[in-house]
Amino acid sequence: MEIFYIDEDKHYVAIDCIIFGFDAGELKLLLLKRKFEPAKGEWSVMGGFLKREESLDEGARRILLQLTGLTDIYMEQLQSFGDVNRDPGERTISIAFWALIKVNDNDIKLAKTHGAQWVSIEKIPQLIFDHNNMVQKGLKTLRNKIVTKPIGFELLPEKFTLPQLQSLYEAINQEQMDKRNFRKRILETGLLDKMEEKEKQSSKKGAYYYMFNKEKYRLFAEMGFHFQMKAKKDSLIKGNCQV
Repeated sequence: MEIFYIDEDKHYVAIDCIIFGFDAGELKLLLLKRKFEPAKGEWSVMGGFLKREESLDEGARRILLQLTGLTDIYMEQLQSFGDVNRDPGERTISIAFWALIKVNDNDIKLAKTHGAQWVSIEKIPQLIFDHNNMVQKGLKTLRNKIVTKPIGFELLPEKFTLPQLQSLYEAINQEQMDKRNFRKRILETGLLDKMEEKEKQSSKKGAYYYMFNKEKYRLFAEMGFHFQMKAKKDSLIKGNCQV
C-alpha cells in the first residue's frame, strides 16, 4: 500500500469532555484525578486519545462510557485546543466536547466506581494543562445556548417542578431570577405539560410536576421557533440584568 504524507509531522489527537450535571440545586462538573504521567494525581476533565478508526463523536462517546459508564448523553463539540506546549508529554491537539447529564443516585455511584467525582461549578480546583480554560468556554457556551434552546431540560429528571426548573437556570447563570416573570415566560412557550401529581417534600401545599413536551418543541423548531428566555420589556433576572 502506498504511504502518503510520509514527510509530514505526526501529532496526537485527544478528546476532552466537559460534563455538566445538576444536583441539589447546583450546577456541577464531573472530574477525575489523572492516573498516568504527566500530571498524575491531578484533577482533570474526562479525556483520552482518539483511535484511528473512530470519528470524533465516536471517540467522545467511547471515552465517556469507559470513564463513567454513562450512555445516551446530550453532547456537542466545543472547539479545538492546539497550543504547541499545552501538553508537556507530547505535541497533542485536543478536541473538546461539552455534555449534559441527568444526575441521579445511580449515576453518582457509577461515577465513583470509575474514580470520577461531581464538583460544584463554584468550587472547581486547578485542573491540568488548559482544562480550566476549556471549562470556562464550555460554561459560556451553555449559558448562551439556554437563551434560545431548551437544552437545560437535559439536566432535569423526566418530571420536575417549576421551582426546580428556575433553580436550574439560576445555577447555570449564577443569578437570582424573579419568580413571577420566570414562570410567566416559561409557561408562555407552551412546551411544558402540567401533571396532576405534586411534589410535597419541599412544602405542605406542594408544587405541580411538569414534563417537557419534546414533540411540540421539534414541531416548533421546524417552523423556526426559538426558545427565547430573554424578556424585551422586563427582565427575568432581578436588577435589570437579562439572562
